[in-house]
Amino acid sequence: MLHDPNRVYVFDTTLRDGEQVPGCQLTTPEKIEIAKELELLGVDIIEAGFPVSSPGDFQSVVEISKAVKEPTVCALTRANKGDIDAAVASLQYAKRPRIHTGIGSSDMHIKHKFNSTREEILERAVEAVKYAKKSVEDIEFYAEDAGRADVVYLAQMVEAVIAAGATVVNIPDTNGYCLPDQYGAKIKFLKENVKNIDKAIISVHCHNDLGLATANSIAGLQNGARQIEGTINGIGERAGNTSIEEVVMILKTHHTLGLHTQIDSKKFYELSQMIRTQMRMPVQPNKAIVGANAFAHSSGIHQDGFLKMRENYEIIRPEDVGFPSATIVLTARSGRHALKFHLERLGYTLDKEELAFVYNNFLTLADSKLDINDQDLQGLMAHRLVKN
Repeated sequence: MLHDPNRVYVFDTTLRDGEQVPGCQLTTPEKIEIAKELELLGVDIIEAGFPVSSPGDFQSVVEISKAVKEPTVCALTRANKGDIDAAVASLQYAKRPRIHTGIGSSDMHIKHKFNSTREEILERAVEAVKYAKKSVEDIEFYAEDAGRADVVYLAQMVEAVIAAGATVVNIPDTNGYCLPDQYGAKIKFLKENVKNIDKAIISVHCHNDLGLATANSIAGLQNGARQIEGTINGIGERAGNTSIEEVVMILKTHHTLGLHTQIDSKKFYELSQMIRTQMRMPVQPNKAIVGANAFAHSSGIHQDGFLKMRENYEIIRPEDVGFPSATIVLTARSGRHALKFHLERLGYTLDKEELAFVYNNFLTLADSKLDINDQDLQGLMAHRLVKN
């Protein structure tokens, strides 16, 4: 089924799972604007919404279907006919429609969410896929809470839904519970024990409750999954979803994995800023890849090494993700090399003795002032000229 066995498909759920964050709700025009940027980024699938949940969500899926040409447009449903009918109607204008239906797969969900049995849930799963398949060819099935599901039962469910017509099987770590080796082993077990697994793509959808979403997604890919689901900036329910920019840059950096995506990583920073603004959701400064400090060097030892050869302290170039540039931040921890770099940038050339004098004054200033800017440096240089 896969033309390129090393190609990883990127499924973006920023507009569905990401938008479920309290206070981050978007209007339909905002969603369309983001969807167009996601298309330019090169995502393969855009999960545009949960159509049955509200008239606004339904309309967003309709309008996104009209607005994008290349990506598959996906609508989420539960495993019932009403949800699936709403999804089918919302996808009528999509060039490449996909229905994402599913049900809980862990005993916890089966007993305490559905008050049901494994057998009944299996039947409902198969019925939902068969019903959706009548209207849309591309069906993704999610086995909710697969992270805590019994692996033999999970394999039985996956086999049954593929036989019913599912083209993608999503194995979510819904509660961010798994350790990477556990999650990887679960994907491997499915790959090796589901006899029709070659007829579908395995997808990973990990949450970040224990900070392991990216690690779990990579473990899934290493064990045979070929679709990754996530959001820009890692936004999402509770502690968030897998961060798409992190997974893509891991695959780009670790060539030995032999996996690649169709993503234009140079668009990450700009899109991250757009999501931050429109969803009113700040990005933590130390966030990998797109955080404000992701390419900022402030320790003297790091700065010296970076200025001698950037690869000493940078495994990704800022320009690879569209980041404005790496910055040498001046603090009380900075060394002479960093100070010299900034003074030369401002047009000052100092010999060793002059630099030592200015550096001592700089340290005194840096101990009392958190941010050292160009104006401060010019003040230091004016003071030096008076001294001389």
